[in-house]
Order: sequence, then C-alpha cells, then structure tokens
Amino acid sequence: MIVSANDPIVGAGVLVTGGGTGIGSACAAELAGLGAKVMICGRTRSKLEDVVALLRAEGLSAECVTADVIDEMQVVNAVSATVEWAGNLRGVVANAGGGGILAPYHLQDVAEYRRVLDLNVVGTMLCVKHSVPAMVAAGGGSFVAISSIASTTTHPVFGAYPVSKAAIDAMMRNAADEYGPAGLRFNSVQPGFVATEIMEVVPRDSPVFESYLRNTPLGGVSDPAEIASVVAFLLGADSRRITGQSIAVDGGHNLRSGPDFRPFTGLSPDQLLARDDAG
Repeated sequence: MIVSANDPIVGAGVLVTGGGTGIGSACAAELAGLGAKVMICGRTRSKLEDVVALLRAEGLSAECVTADVIDEMQVVNAVSATVEWAGNLRGVVANAGGGGILAPYHLQDVAEYRRVLDLNVVGTMLCVKHSVPAMVAAGGGSFVAISSIASTTTHPVFGAYPVSKAAIDAMMRNAADEYGPAGLRFNSVQPGFVATEIMEVVPRDSPVFESYLRNTPLGGVSDPAEIASVVAFLLGADSRRITGQSIAVDGGHNLRSGPDFRPFTGLSPDQLLARDDAG
C-alpha cells in the first residue's frame, strides 16, 4: 500500500479492540507502521503493554487502555481515551470477540450461547454506538469489524459463533447505510483459519486441521499480518468508495464446506443427531 501525507490513515486516531494478541495486535502494528496513532484495548493490561512497548521500540505511535467491550462505560472510556490522546478518532477495528463450547444445538447451554452473542454482537454494537459521534466530529472515518467465514459457511457444533458473526456482517451493512451521509464507512473482514494463539488448540495432525486444509483452495493457513493488511486497506484512502462489504481473507475456504470440529466434542454420531443410541 502506498501511503501519502494526505492519506486519512496518517495521523488518524484508531481504536483497536482485542489488541493484545493475534489479529488485533497485528492490526495495531500494521496501522501504526502506516502512520496511524493506535490505541489498543483489551481485558489484560500486561498483554496490551507488551504490544505497546514493541511498537514504541520501533518508533511508532501507540497507547493502550484496559476495556471489556461488553461493558458500555468501558467502551465509552476507550473511545474518549483515544480522542484525548490522538486528538481524533477516524478509525475503529472491532476485533474483540470469541467462541463458546462446541456442541450441537440440542446440547447448547443457553447461558453460554447468550455470552457469545453478547461478546460478539453487543460488544461490536457498543463500539459502533460510541465511536460514531467521535468519527463524525473528526470529519469522517472508517469502521472495520472482524467477522469470520463462519458467517456464511456452515460450521457444525459452533453454536452461537456463526450466528454472531453473521449478525456482525449485517450490522456493518446497516451502519454503512445509516452513516454514509455523515462520511462514515463500515465494512467487515471474514478470516478463515488464522495462525493465532486461540487456534493452537487445533493439533496439526488432527482430522479437524486436515478438514481446513482440504477445503482451502490456496492451501495452508493465514497469518495475522495478512488479515491486518486488508484491514489497513479498508481504513485507508484506496478504499474510499468501499462500504457495507464483507471481505473473506481465507485462501478460498468460503468456496467449500466449513471445518469439521465434531471430533472435538467427544460425541458419537447418534448423540450429535439427538438419536437414541439404542435405536
């Protein structure tokens, strides 16, 4: 990406949620390297401080604030801290999120299902709610939510996760329509398998990992930096006419079937289908 002094990413205050690890920290590094003033937030202060220290050691502009995106006042504080420190808010990367217990729907725990929806959907909504006024005040901005190919490709036994990611994509489309006249853009990025800490739970010699590779036309898995580069594009000048879109960054996995995590549940085929084992 070619960046000039008048690119909106240069000098932009950008808030990255879930910025202490994985895709979030990769986005922070990419954006700071392009000249943004990056505020990262998350629940674990020590991880945030480690990322900030690494970026500052490279002469980049970064700061952090502790915040849980399901707590509205903490989101308010994170947005305010970004504006106060950077002087503006022109970009948001809503990356914080997660999954839940692997189980078919008839065995889903309702409280756990609601927890995932709250984290992924309500957490993203709160970031939209409280960043919009600040971005409008800055004269415009770009909001990028991290979704998943699970929003469009079936992921058996993933419970609320695919539902929540589909909701994020829908939220971005609606927000793009609502706030386009105010100069704001909203898009989502849909990663597939990304080599992050959370995905280390998938053994590389397991049938689950093999199902990823088998269904990925380009082979292999993605690196967090590959997701970050697309996020940076959506925040920069070259994407000024792109809004309300969901972009898959997955080696083509969305063209096939989703990964098969059913072996991880420990359930028999009959149990997965709610059949009586005797019948």
